[in-house]
Parts: sequence; C-alpha cells; structure tokens
Amino acid sequence: MEKINPMLMTKHKLTSLPFRKIAPNIVTMLALCAGVTSIRYSIQEDWVKAVLCIFIAAFFDGLDGRVARMLKGSTKFGAELDSLSDFVSFGVAPAILLYQWSLFDLPKFGWFFCLLMSIGMAMRLARFNTMLEEEPQPEYWSHFFVGVPAPAAAALVMMPIMISFELPELTFVRSHGFCATVLCVVSFLMVSRIPTFSTKKLKVPTYMFMPMMLFVALFASFIITQPWLTLGILTVIYACSIPIGIFIFLQEKKEFESKGR
Repeated sequence: MEKINPMLMTKHKLTSLPFRKIAPNIVTMLALCAGVTSIRYSIQEDWVKAVLCIFIAAFFDGLDGRVARMLKGSTKFGAELDSLSDFVSFGVAPAILLYQWSLFDLPKFGWFFCLLMSIGMAMRLARFNTMLEEEPQPEYWSHFFVGVPAPAAAALVMMPIMISFELPELTFVRSHGFCATVLCVVSFLMVSRIPTFSTKKLKVPTYMFMPMMLFVALFASFIITQPWLTLGILTVIYACSIPIGIFIFLQEKKEFESKGR
C-alpha cells in the first residue's frame, strides 16, 4: 500500500478550503466594511448615511452567525474576525459618529466620552470571548445576554441622532450633556452583568404565527414610510425593556434555585 506523505496532506489543507467555511467570513467582512464606511460619512458630516451604515453592519452581523450554523462553517478564525468587526462597527464607528455630531466642540472632555464607549466595547467583547471557554451558564441565563450586546449598544448611542432626524425641534438631544450621558450609560450597560433579553433561543407558539406575520408586515410598512422614527421608537422600547428583563431574570433565577433545593 502506497504511503501518503504527511507534508503533502498539510499542504493540501493549507491550499484548499471549502466555501462553507469562507461564506460566513465574507458576511463578516461586509459588516466590517459597512462600519468603516460609517466612519467616513461621519467625517463628511453625512449623518443619515453614517447611521444607515451602522445598521447595515448590524444586519450582516446578525446574518454571519446564522450562515455559519446553517453551513456548519464555524471556525476559530471566524469568531475572532467577528469580534474585531464588532469592535470597529459598534464600538469605534458610533463613538466617532456621536463625537462628530455633538461632542467635537466640548472642551477637553468630548473625546474622553468617545474613548469610554470604545473601551467599554473592547472589554465587553473580551469578556464574551472568555465566557465561551468557561463552563455553561445556568438554564435561567438561556434567554438573556450578560450586559447589552454590541449592536444594541450602537443603536442606543445613535438614539439621539435618530430622534433629531424626525424631531429637529428637540434641540436638547444634541446637547453635550445629553450625548455624554448617553455614552456613559451605554458604556456601563455593556460591561455590566445586567441581564438583557436575547432572542437566539426564542420559540414562537404556533397560535402566534399569524399575528407575528402581521406585525412583521406592519413593521416593514413603517420602516419604509418612517424609517428613523420607527428605529428610534424601537431603540427607546429596547431601553425600557432592560428593567423588565432584570425583573423577569430575577424571577426565573428564584424559581430555578427553589427547584434545586
């Protein structure tokens, strides 16, 4: 029987890669490109396109994981690339956007709040990566994130800008104090261990299928006719859901611990 040279096998592995392994990384790169493009539009003071690019990055960020699971193409390289893309798209780009939009003329401290946002995002992603290697979380964590996830944090930071698109008369949303407060609060929520709702394991009952389809159709009509108002309201609703999520989490934790006794 002919022996196979191990060096040739290694070379073959290095020079060929199935497309199912590459496809999720392509989606991640599209998210990264959208995030970097947002920085360009922020510098040019094209606020609408800058915000839109970050939402496009969020769309691709939500898609790459699903593509990886569907094609069974998850890799360590893809996970690291996804974290770097999230840092740029949801940690750096929104911070620069809010700095250019409001905080650039705040003496001495404007840039500090933007750094706070980026540092908070880096710490959150680092913690997320280390948690993947730790023991599984208890069952009551299955429907929750630890802290605010990266795309949601970016949306919360952009909330004042989206409100100003539809309600320009609300001039306070562009004030230094309001924008700096938003950055501080979001940075804290990212690095905290506050439970926030996750839809990754959410299951929809069969009797809710048709109402959900109607809701999706209604959402699509609003996002086409009033995009910024719709996205702004959804962001506000998400912010209001955080205390509700904490209450539900504590209830589930209490029930879990009572059953374990």
